[in-house]
Amino acid sequence: MNYQEAIDWLYGTQLFGIKLGLENVSRLLMESEVPGGLQGKKIIHVAGTNGKGSVCAFAEKILRDAGFSTGLFTSPHLISFQERIRISGDQVSEAEIVEGLERIRSLVSDWDPHPTFFEITFVLAMRIFCDRDCERIILETGMGGRLDATNAIPADVSVITPVSLDHSEWLGETIRDIAGEKAGIIKADTPLIVGSLHPDARDVIGRRALTMNVPFIEAHPVPEEWQIGLAGQHQRENASMAVEAACRVDDPDEAKLTRDGIRDSLATTVWPGRFQFLKENLVLDGAHNPDAAATLAATWKQEFGDQKAKLIFGAALNKDVSGIFRHLAEIAEAVMFVPIQSERRMTGEEMEKFWIEAGGDATVAHTDDLLTAIETSAAIPGPTLIAGSLFLVGEALSLFEDGRTFEVSQQ
Repeated sequence: MNYQEAIDWLYGTQLFGIKLGLENVSRLLMESEVPGGLQGKKIIHVAGTNGKGSVCAFAEKILRDAGFSTGLFTSPHLISFQERIRISGDQVSEAEIVEGLERIRSLVSDWDPHPTFFEITFVLAMRIFCDRDCERIILETGMGGRLDATNAIPADVSVITPVSLDHSEWLGETIRDIAGEKAGIIKADTPLIVGSLHPDARDVIGRRALTMNVPFIEAHPVPEEWQIGLAGQHQRENASMAVEAACRVDDPDEAKLTRDGIRDSLATTVWPGRFQFLKENLVLDGAHNPDAAATLAATWKQEFGDQKAKLIFGAALNKDVSGIFRHLAEIAEAVMFVPIQSERRMTGEEMEKFWIEAGGDATVAHTDDLLTAIETSAAIPGPTLIAGSLFLVGEALSLFEDGRTFEVSQQ
């Protein structure tokens, strides 16, 4: 297979849907000889609703800058699949993806049930991390925690970021239900690091930690005078969790992490799509649930004061867009709805209905073309905010980055 053929095969496995559970992925990890390749390596495992990717990015940067070779696994990608697997800050090569997928495709050709897209992607990443001898591995859960494929690997540190309502069709209808799924990553003899938690989530997660007899560590705030590379007050909390996690996988014989090094790493961390200034008056943020939207609105006010946004918005089906709009309506003077490039997209008419229900009174427009939306907004004075699905944010990024083609994915 060449790269395009390999990626086409992998995306084709999305037809198998999402199947939470560890049996298939554990088998695939074993047959890919991953467990034996993890000897001597240390793993940080991050779950939660919001902030997972940022915590992973901060932790990876701290450890890489300290001299460790790192493996970073995150999802979804913004522009290309290669973003999901990074070696010491660099995207994995096409050749490594092809080689790995050829091996996995041969292994699973007659499996029933067939491994899912996410299971295959995760095992591909872990095999590459072993082959490249990554000393420190940072894993972001895909969804949930207890039955997430990433939970098939024992970690050295667990991190749970703030928990809110999202993916309710899979994880439960209440904060307590969802927190219970996130708490499933807690394992014996593995310290747990948390940030600010909803009281219900804190109760569920705290009880699980107590039952497992593991340390329940609340991240210490980073010094106020330190600069953080990602915008927004919430990123200081994400940075604090990353610092706590990174310090617990430092070299026990030769402490590589230093206060000055950590400070510099936090100041220079980059994580696209999270209140990212693409240009002076163009901001991208993948706020796809109400809590993330509330954080986005607060960050917008910090950066722009009372100046309103021209909002370009797109979302997937089954998202609480009414809850999202209640917060974004506070900062929007005009909104243009653009369907995302996904079979799970919400139409402009559907989004407008939810906007009205949420009390949004900004001027409303529709288009099926994101570039048209951006050009229309740019012709009007004032800042533009592209928000909602990370798929929309990724498409926007691809329009401004030469030579990178936006790869549509359903997961």
